[in-house]
Amino acid sequence: MDTVLWALMGIVAGACIATQAPINAQLGRNLGVPIAAAGVSFVAGAVLLWTIAFIYSNATSIPINFGAPAPWTFVAGGVLGAFYVFSNIILTPMIGTAAVMALSVAGQLVGGMMLDKIGFMGMAVREISMGRIAGAMLLITGALMIRVL
Repeated sequence: MDTVLWALMGIVAGACIATQAPINAQLGRNLGVPIAAAGVSFVAGAVLLWTIAFIYSNATSIPINFGAPAPWTFVAGGVLGAFYVFSNIILTPMIGTAAVMALSVAGQLVGGMMLDKIGFMGMAVREISMGRIAGAMLLITGALMIRVL
């Protein structure tokens, strides 16, 4: 049952990203400066996440340990996320939400396979099998079909 719930959570998260792209694209058009929409999106998300983090920290009596992570990790995820959100804001009006999502998922899968292969950031190493290659090729083919056809 847990596997089904985690899968559903992933599907809902993906649907949220798909919905976020046209909302942010419209916000960028309305603001006149697309990158401002990415900034607004990150500020809103940051306020919500920090609120939840502090509530969770207080409720569980687990302090947030700002001294533990490597300093570069404080900005790396945000920089990568900012590029992703900004790219979606720029690309969605040009090629459509479905194409942006399909290409994004294809890029995530290929990137994820490469990171799995090397065990990036201490994650478990997972070899690139023929099944994984076939799955990636099918997804990339589907992404290209959504964009081209």
